Amino acid sequence: MKNVAELLKAKAPRIVSVKPEDSVLDAIKVLAREDIGAAVVMSGDRLAGIFSERDYTRKVVLKGRSSDSTRVEEIMTANVVCVSPRARSRDCMALMSEKGIRHLPVMEEGRVVGMVSIRDIVSDIIADQDFTIEQLEHYISGQ
Repeated sequence: MKNVAELLKAKAPRIVSVKPEDSVLDAIKVLAREDIGAAVVMSGDRLAGIFSERDYTRKVVLKGRSSDSTRVEEIMTANVVCVSPRARSRDCMALMSEKGIRHLPVMEEGRVVGMVSIRDIVSDIIADQDFTIEQLEHYISGQ
């Protein structure tokens, strides 16, 4: 099973971010353009929050707010759960399940170095289980 640093190496080396003062409409356009479900919200080089499709649907759409006049900082998740690059996939899965979240910014020495999603974590766990099954099959068959 990989740690977060290894998962990030396998992904495109990019950190997609929006600003707190951006309109929600502009932030949604960023998510669509990048084909992602969440972006970190950066105030300068400081992590201010996370903005996700879930924030948009629950805090804008369902409340009848305007996407072009609502600012990201009004609806973003400010209390962000983060992990270090040394965190293991299984620990990330447990944390995501416990907190009911789908994205984890990765922080190292006070700065954002990436983001992992539930998809990244599940893919790694499945690959690890597939490898274990393959090894057990070889052991049982004597190959």
